[in-house]
Amino acid sequence: MPCQPATPDSPLSLRERARVRGESQHQNAPLATLLLGSLLLATAPSWAAETPAKQPGITQTLKESGNYTVTAAPAEPLHLDPPKLPDLSGYTAEAVEKKIDRKPGKATVQRMVQQQPLKEFTGGQNRLGEWVKRQRQMPQAIFIDGGYVNLAQLAGKLPKNALEQVEPGVFVARLPIVVNQGATLDIDKGVKELRLSQDRGAFLVNDGKLFIRDSKVTAWNEAKKEPAWYRTPNEFRPFLVSWGGAEAYLVNSTFTSFGYNASKAYGISISQYSPGMDKTMKRPRPKGWVLDSTFIDAWYGFYCYEADDLVVKGNTYRDNIVYGIDPHDRSHRLIIAGNTVHGTKKKHGIIVSREVNDSWIFNNKTFDNHLSGIVLDRNSERNLVAYNEVYRNQSDGITVYESGDNLIYANQVLGNRRHGIRVRNSVNLRLYENVAAGNQLIGVYGHIKDLTNTDRNINLDPFDTKVSLIVVGGKLIGNGSGPLSVDSPLSLELYKVAMLAPTKSSGISLPGILGEKQDEILDLLVRQQRAVLIDPVESQAELQD
Repeated sequence: MPCQPATPDSPLSLRERARVRGESQHQNAPLATLLLGSLLLATAPSWAAETPAKQPGITQTLKESGNYTVTAAPAEPLHLDPPKLPDLSGYTAEAVEKKIDRKPGKATVQRMVQQQPLKEFTGGQNRLGEWVKRQRQMPQAIFIDGGYVNLAQLAGKLPKNALEQVEPGVFVARLPIVVNQGATLDIDKGVKELRLSQDRGAFLVNDGKLFIRDSKVTAWNEAKKEPAWYRTPNEFRPFLVSWGGAEAYLVNSTFTSFGYNASKAYGISISQYSPGMDKTMKRPRPKGWVLDSTFIDAWYGFYCYEADDLVVKGNTYRDNIVYGIDPHDRSHRLIIAGNTVHGTKKKHGIIVSREVNDSWIFNNKTFDNHLSGIVLDRNSERNLVAYNEVYRNQSDGITVYESGDNLIYANQVLGNRRHGIRVRNSVNLRLYENVAAGNQLIGVYGHIKDLTNTDRNINLDPFDTKVSLIVVGGKLIGNGSGPLSVDSPLSLELYKVAMLAPTKSSGISLPGILGEKQDEILDLLVRQQRAVLIDPVESQAELQD
C-alpha cells in the first residue's frame, strides 16, 4: 500500500510572519498580501551583493502604491526540501504473480439478469435492450466462480457462441465475462489476444480478482475483422470495470478500443459501486495496479471512482478519446508515475477531479493533448505534481481549478498553446523549481472567476473566488505574453525566480497588479536580493485594530 504523501512543511503563513515580527493581528484579518523575493532577470548585478543585509524578521517599508505597501521580509520561511516520492520498487510483474491463488474454480454460462455485478448494465430497459439486441436472446454471460480459472484453459470447455479459439492463442469472447466474488480469472501469456466481440456485446466485469499479464485484449468488430475503432460517443464498445471489494492487476499488456459514453463503461475503470448499491452492499474500496501496459483508442484510458491506493505506473496512453488518465470522485493516495500520455483527442492528458486527494503525479510525460497536459480539478487537495514533462498541449501545460493546498514541483512545462501553469480559484498553491518556457501566453497565470452562472453544481463542487500562490526558484523563459500574471491575489509569494528571454522588445513586463509596482519591486529584488512583502493597505489597517 502506498505511504501517505510526504507533504513538506508549508512556509510560515503571512499571519504567522506578522506575529513573529511582533505586529498585532486581528482574528478575521484578510490574508491579502503579496510577497516577492529575489526575482532574477538574468544574473544579479555585482552591486546587489554589496547591499548590507537586514536583520531577519525586520521589515522595511519602501513605498505605498495603490492599495498595497511594499516591504522587505525574511526569505528563510520559504525554504523547502525536495519532496519525498513513494518507493516504486515493489510494483512489479513478479509481485503481481505472487498475488495469484490457484485454487481451482469453474466457468458457467448463465443469464445476466438478477446478477449483482451486472445490475449497473441490466437494471433498466434501455441498457438491457443493448444486449438483447446483440445476443438476439435473453442475455447471457460467462461467470467465473469458486476459485482460479485460466482463460486459455477454457478453450473447448464452453460453447463457441460464448468463447472460441479462432487461431492458436487468439480467443473471441461473444458473451460478457464476469468474475464473481471469491473467484480469480487469469489472462496470461497463453492468450496472445482476447477479442471481446462488439457485435455480440461482450465486456469484462470483475467482482473478485482479475489478472491480465503479458497479453493483448481488444474490443473487436467481428464483421469488419478489426478493432472496434471509435466512431461516435454513444456506440457500444466493449469495456472493463473492476468493482468495489475487487482487485485488478493489468501488467505488460495492450488494450485497444475500449469504452463509450455510458456510466461505468468508459473504458478501463476501477470503481466503487454506485451510491445506491454501495449503501446496501458496503463493499471495501476497489484495489488495483496498472503497470507497463499500453492503452489505445479508449473512451477513457483509465478511470477510477472512490478508489484508494491505486498504482498507475509506466504505461503508455496513446490516441484516446476524452482523457488519458482520469481518477475521479473521492479517490485517495493514488500513484500516477512514469506514464506517457499523448494524443488525447477531446480533453486532457491526465486529470484528477472532485476530491482526489493526497496523491502523487510524478515523472510522467504528457504532450500533444487536445486541452491541458495535467489538471487538478474540483477541490482536489494535498497532491504532489513533480518532475513531469508537459509540452505541446493545445491548452495549458498544468491547470489547477478550484483545488488548494497542492505542491507543483520541478516540472518542465514547455511550448504549450496557452499558459504554462494556470491557477484558478485556488489558495495555498506552492510552485517550486518549475521551468515554464516557450508557452504562447503567460508562464505562470493566477486568476479568479465567478462560476455561479455556469452549469456547475455549486452544492457538489463549491468554490471561492480567491487565489494565492507561492512561487520559488525555477525559470520563466520566453513566454509569449509575459512571465507572470496574477489577478486579484489573496496572497502571492515569489523568491529566486529567473525571468529570462522576454519576447517583447521592451523587456520583462509584469501585467496587472505586479505591473503597477514593477519598478519598485524589481529594484528592491535585484538590487538588495531580499524577499519582499506587499500588504494591501486595508489588511494593514485591520492588523493595527
